[in-house]
Amino acid sequence: MASREPAWDLFRSFLAVMREGSLSAAARSLGMTQPSLGRHIRELESALGVDLFSRVPHGLLPADAALELLPHAEAMASAAASVQRAASGTRDTLQGVVRITASEVIGVEVLPTMLAGFRRAYPRIVIELSTTNRTENLLRRDADIAVRSAVPQQDALVARHVADIPIGLYGHADYLALAGRPRRVADIASHALIGYDEEKPYIRALRPADVPYAREHFALRTDNDLAALAAIRAGFGLGFCQVPLARRSGLVRLFPKTLEVPLRLWVVMHEDQRRSRRVRAVYDHLVEGLTAYGASGNA
Repeated sequence: MASREPAWDLFRSFLAVMREGSLSAAARSLGMTQPSLGRHIRELESALGVDLFSRVPHGLLPADAALELLPHAEAMASAAASVQRAASGTRDTLQGVVRITASEVIGVEVLPTMLAGFRRAYPRIVIELSTTNRTENLLRRDADIAVRSAVPQQDALVARHVADIPIGLYGHADYLALAGRPRRVADIASHALIGYDEEKPYIRALRPADVPYAREHFALRTDNDLAALAAIRAGFGLGFCQVPLARRSGLVRLFPKTLEVPLRLWVVMHEDQRRSRRVRAVYDHLVEGLTAYGASGNA
């Protein structure tokens, strides 16, 4: 039975061990010594009255109690980070930290240019950019602003639809020079297609009907959208890409009248953040920039 309420630093150490898999790696990530980190884990186990890890030759094996504790510790970490961001600047000032979450492609390929312009206008605002295809929880304040491909359903979130970005089928000119340009949509089945490894529901919804573009057709399978984009640019084969990005890379579009699916884009924040000048400044900047980005795909 727990003898006292554990301090937050014990949970932070626990999270580091869960993420890194060993005391030594977790200690390095936190800038602590391994003995100090080990003491934190023992103190947490004692406070909770459970064993969290088993020692194995190559690290620590989480016990069932650790797996059950993990989402709660992650929620605590998100709350702590949100408090730090809030404390970094008052609501009435244009300074402090704003955390943005976006998909890998949008976060890496699209937002940095926009954020560079924002930095020049607001040099006292620090940006944290989380690039992940996992939907982070704005209600739990995992981030201040999200760029999402689906409209949120929660009433407490404010969402602005900014773009319907066209996605088309592309190949590099070098690849098409060697493999030949397909004359019909059905001909792409004989080409080196780049696609997903695991078909998720949103992929199934976007996949064009009656097109030979399924897992069994792919010469390269990856669930990392950046890897797929890099493979198209490298001339590996044919794959789907956002039209504005493909234009920047000089890729060749195939069947533009037949193969096009829209990627709807929303900028989202918690309604409470509308009163924060720094968050609102970032929000408005992203709305403007992503609206222009979406329009460039239809030009």
